[in-house]
Amino acid sequence: MLSASSVKGLTAVPYGTWPRGRAGTRVRWQAGLWVRAPKARRAPHGSAPGRTPVGTRRHTSQYRADTSQHEAEGDVMTDQLTVSVLGTGIMGAAMARNLARAGHRVRVWNRSRGKAEPLAADGAHVADSPEEAVRGADAILTMLYDGPAALDVMRRAVPGLRPGTVWAQSTTAGVDAVADLAAFAHEHDLVFFDAPVLGTRQPAEAGQLLVLAAGPGAARDKVAPVFDAVGSRTVWTGEDGAAGTATRLKLVANSWVLAATNAVGEALSLAKALGVDPDGFFDAIAGGPLDMGYLRAKAALIRDGALTPAQFAVTTAEKDARLIVEAGEANGVRLDLAAAGAQRFARAAAQGHGDEDMAAAYFASFEEKATD
Repeated sequence: MLSASSVKGLTAVPYGTWPRGRAGTRVRWQAGLWVRAPKARRAPHGSAPGRTPVGTRRHTSQYRADTSQHEAEGDVMTDQLTVSVLGTGIMGAAMARNLARAGHRVRVWNRSRGKAEPLAADGAHVADSPEEAVRGADAILTMLYDGPAALDVMRRAVPGLRPGTVWAQSTTAGVDAVADLAAFAHEHDLVFFDAPVLGTRQPAEAGQLLVLAAGPGAARDKVAPVFDAVGSRTVWTGEDGAAGTATRLKLVANSWVLAATNAVGEALSLAKALGVDPDGFFDAIAGGPLDMGYLRAKAALIRDGALTPAQFAVTTAEKDARLIVEAGEANGVRLDLAAAGAQRFARAAAQGHGDEDMAAAYFASFEEKATD
């Protein structure tokens, strides 16, 4: 991202602030920043006015309050997409909010309507069915539990689908399931993008997810505004979403994240069993190659009892661990740590920690629910 000082003649406006043009200036989005620049002379009547690029972030409440003024100044974004978000759990709800803040028309649906209804305050339309949610949409974003769930919901949406609609499937679906989803997209003439994301609740809410994407280059400009609204960066892995190259990369990344999460829990549980002060462990590794921010962040959740709201839930971590093991087995690779990790997550869920942060796998080290 360029800084304000690197863009000659432009002034940066802090993110989260609805920018107002000064006399003789106009506001636009450039290099990841709101910037002010000399206002261009208005085009003659009947000609097309300048437009702010799709993907500009702004808060919906501020947008509503200032729309009239900015329309008069010619500074409001006129290009919008209608985006349907199917699945509004931890990740989907955050993504929907950021899409609305970017100025897009957002429709949301969730099996449990109660999880979708708070999004109405952000300007989203809460649909009663997948069919209603996708009708007339420019883009569809699915963030559901797994591949079969995504396929089931899209089948329910069929009467509302129209040919040529972009579909970004961001569910961690597994390699085989991605092929099934791509086949469905082909059957209904949808433009399919395999687009899982890396990140948990906090980066999702901040619009700082890493999008891993595969799909046709010719249609990337249609889906780019969606990815720009929910993520800080998009990593393209291929031209064919059906090949599942983005999902394969996601599984590799998740194998590391889940192993590290379980390692944190085991280190703390062993420290508890041996009567070792965890701070002594952290002091011993401080500043060295064994130290890492992720270790300290997850350990803090466990030690502070701050496992809710979950950044990434135990039950979802268990599902992803199983997908990783299955992918390894299908390709002749034995993944012992991933298999053991899946069992730890399952035990923690059985103890009643399923909806807590995946760091709660810590409790799987004990016969009964442990307390600190």
